Amino acid sequence: MSEAVPRRASLEVLRAEASDELAVLIQERLLSGEDPWDFMEELPSVDELVVYLLRADNITANDGVRPNAARNYRVMRQIALEYPELTTAVWGLLDEGSRHRKWDATIADAS
Repeated sequence: MSEAVPRRASLEVLRAEASDELAVLIQERLLSGEDPWDFMEELPSVDELVVYLLRADNITANDGVRPNAARNYRVMRQIALEYPELTTAVWGLLDEGSRHRKWDATIADAS
């Protein structure tokens, strides 16, 4: 992330926040009657959620402007550099072959 984006928190705190978010998503879908066998594979992992939280912070710091492909790559790479434990999640999200999840913001049709 750039100098304009201060470091949020420790990775442990970020993972705890993401874990809570994931638990809420699961609970909402279960309460709506969805079968967990149908949706669990679609949900991001805790580390993927952390990466997206950090990416969202960068977008917010850039006046809400979503990054183009080149800037997205730089932002994601910077996240991996600042939080080495997230490297696998970052590169997995950037991998063209892993674009199967409905929630993936890079493949969602924004039109």
